[in-house]
Formats: sequence, structure tokens, C-alpha cells
Amino acid sequence: MKFNGYLRPDGKIGIRNYLAIIPTSVCSATVAFNIASHIPQAIALPNQHGCCQLGGDHEQTVNTLIGLGKNPNVAAVLVVGLGCEGVPIRKVAEEIASTGKTVDTLIIQECGGTLKTTTLGIQKASKMARDISLISAQEFPISELCLGVECGGSDFTSGLASNPAVGVASDLLVAAGGTSMLSETTEFIGAEHILAKRAKTPELAKKILDLIQDCEERAKMLNIDIRGGQPTPGNIQGGISSIEEKSLGCIYKAGLSPISGVLAYGEIPKEKGLYIMDTPGQDVESITGMVAGGATIIVFTTGRGTPTGSPLAPVIKITANPETYEKMSDNIDIDASSIILGEKTINQVGQEILEEIVAVANGKLTKAESLGHREFGIYKIAPTF
Repeated sequence: MKFNGYLRPDGKIGIRNYLAIIPTSVCSATVAFNIASHIPQAIALPNQHGCCQLGGDHEQTVNTLIGLGKNPNVAAVLVVGLGCEGVPIRKVAEEIASTGKTVDTLIIQECGGTLKTTTLGIQKASKMARDISLISAQEFPISELCLGVECGGSDFTSGLASNPAVGVASDLLVAAGGTSMLSETTEFIGAEHILAKRAKTPELAKKILDLIQDCEERAKMLNIDIRGGQPTPGNIQGGISSIEEKSLGCIYKAGLSPISGVLAYGEIPKEKGLYIMDTPGQDVESITGMVAGGATIIVFTTGRGTPTGSPLAPVIKITANPETYEKMSDNIDIDASSIILGEKTINQVGQEILEEIVAVANGKLTKAESLGHREFGIYKIAPTF
């Protein structure tokens, strides 16, 4: 199977050709949006952080912004800073530019305020947009795709049908030489031993087990019972009884392929294969981490229904609940309820999901894209000071 994608200077392949306007702090977000509103090809990221962050929390925001700029779906980047934020504006730009992409910067305090920065930004962005419009799509094998798998608003059908079907699609992609990422660390709890058995090395198996142990310890340090938030009230209403049951359904999204590695939030894998990324269970923050890690397309299962999208990667929505599909057909791309109804097998629907992934990689808009859903959030791991 093949798709038409965009070759980047670093050899990565994108399935969209975006101009990203990246504000390095919440203080520069409005100017970034003002600039993007005048350029049809531009997407401004609604970054809410970037200042008064310390240690690992600061580093995570910086690395996530860099990773988003490096994502293969991005052809060029305009970094917009205020000038006094904690995020090093020029470092972000330089790291993204190391991929060979065109990158430019604007600093509001140096340009003279909102109006002057916006005017200059529109001039710069319009030139960048014209340049990237000349990049032609080329044909590539699906081994060049990087898939992120996510579940949100899960119900009893998720673990029984839609997640296993996505697992089949993930296995097919990995078998073809592609890359897939499983996220949502809190939703491995109680099933981590199953994932550990699939690790390629004993050291990696221990790393998977330690990942879950660390997650539980962080919750204990806050004197919080993590089972108060997982499963969520919506999950419980949808028929999921415990965090272990939710986890057993969640990990089905990763199919049966061997696990090649564990990634930190937003970390880019060095090789192809199946990876686990350490993200929260919160859908938007989890997707942002995978996109920062290079995921060019997201498959998102939902039993209860959710409209969530992403600014830089198309999000394919799947439900196996026939009532949810009927109510939210404007948001759901694939109706997998045929599995629950006994009309199709998990393998058949898994093949259909892979075909939809290829169609979207070839330019088909997902429903989230067509409706303008660009939800975004960077995972914070410490308070802001």
C-alpha cells in the first residue's frame, strides 16, 4: 500500500503541508493567532504555557514545542515570542531549523508591540506559505507513516471491539515497516505485565513495569487515589467497572506486535516499530505528546463519543457503539459496531481502518479536520511558580 506525502529535508515524510505558527508562551499566543488568521495555510498552536516553569516541567514544554515544529506534517515554522518568557525563543527556532525546514522568529518586545509584530508576521508568513505551496507530493510506501493510537470516552464496546480492531491496523502497519505509538500510561495500570511480556529485551520489560510503578508513586505523593479519576465517570456510565478493566481494553489498541521501546513525552523514536509513550490519560495532552514525537496521523476510538481533533495531525474517530455513531455521526469517521452486531470480524474492520488511514494520508479530510477541531494541550508535570 502507498500514499502521497511530502518529503522533508531530514528524510521524514509528512501527510499534510502546514505552516506552523508557534508561540513560545501564552503571552504571544494572540499575536500568533492574528498572523495565522490572515494565512489560509497557517496553523497557530494555542500554547498556554512557556513562563514561570521550572526544571523538568520547563524542559518538557520546550521539547514539546520543538518536537511539534519538527513534525513531518509541518513544512515551515514561524516562532513568535514575547521576549521575556522562560522558553528560549531562538533555541526553539534553531532546534527546529536543524531539520532543514525554513524557520523564522518574531519577538513582540523587539518589534514594538502587537500591531507591528502582526504586520511583520503576516509578511513573513505569506512568503513562507507561497514557498511551501511549491512542494509537490510524492508516492511513498506506508512504512513511512507514523501512527498514534488513542482512546477517549471509552465504554464497554471499546475494549471488546474498536480497540482490538485498531490493534489489527497497528499490527498491519508495523508489519509493513511503519511506526505506531501507544500512549496513556495511567491506562496501562493492571495490564502492564501483559505489555512487558511483549518487550524485545528484558531491560525494556523492566522499563515498562517501572513506568507504571512511577506513575502510581506520583499519585501517592499527592495523597491521591488514582482510581478516583480512572475510570472516569463517563467510563463507568459506559459500563467499565475498574481501572484494570479499562487498561485491559486500552492496550488492545497496540495489537500484538513486539514493543521496540519506551518514549518520554514528546520524544521522537529513532527507529521504526511499536513504541509506548509516557503520556497522561487526558486525550488532548496525550495526542499532543505523540504529535510532538512525530506521529503524522492519529486513530482515536471512543465509545461515548468525542469531537477531539489536533492542529497538526488528522484524527480518525472510531466507535463500536451503534447508538453513539447514530448520535454523533458528524464526528465519527468509522462505524465499527458491525463487530458488536456480529456482522464483521475484528480483523475485517482492522483492515478497513488501515485502508482509512491510507485514504487520510492521501489527503482525505477527517471529520475533525473538516469541522475545524484543533484541540491542543501540553502535559504539565509540576505547578507553575
